[in-house]
Amino acid sequence: MRIIAGHARGRRLKAPAGAGTRPAADRAREAVFSSIGARVEGADVADLYAGSGSLGLEALSRGAGSAVFVEKGRRALAALRSNIEAVGLGGEVVESSVEGYLKRSAERFDLVFVDPPWGQEAAVMTGQLARLDRLLVGEGEVVISRRRADPAPDHPETWRVAADKRYGDARIIRYVKDRR
Repeated sequence: MRIIAGHARGRRLKAPAGAGTRPAADRAREAVFSSIGARVEGADVADLYAGSGSLGLEALSRGAGSAVFVEKGRRALAALRSNIEAVGLGGEVVESSVEGYLKRSAERFDLVFVDPPWGQEAAVMTGQLARLDRLLVGEGEVVISRRRADPAPDHPETWRVAADKRYGDARIIRYVKDRR
């Protein structure tokens, strides 16, 4: 696993030990970043269920202004911190469950990556998206990674589906918040 483009292009990333984390494949990350394009430049980014941090670090490498990495797994946190240090582009690590973070955070984001363990219930994700809505700036984007066969969660009424694609075993759903 490596950073695909930008300032840290080619940098190798460590994956957390164990089966609890499934890093985003290079092909899927490349497709995601191709689809969001220039929106990354200067964006405030959140990487929820960060794991290795590959999505947030890719965003920083491509010019994101800041990144918050939310992760609670001990092994994943060790790999995440090591990757942030190795890449050298900064980023804030929040050691927390995604639920806890979404309940207490007041930060605002232009772009949010949600890459939970595969098989997570769509109803759980629906609740998380509802809480995430207040943290997303007008016309902000949310990119969710699911297992190919998993159903899409319900999303807030103010969001629209910008893309729903499959890459190997992954299903990537991109939402855009409508400015209102």
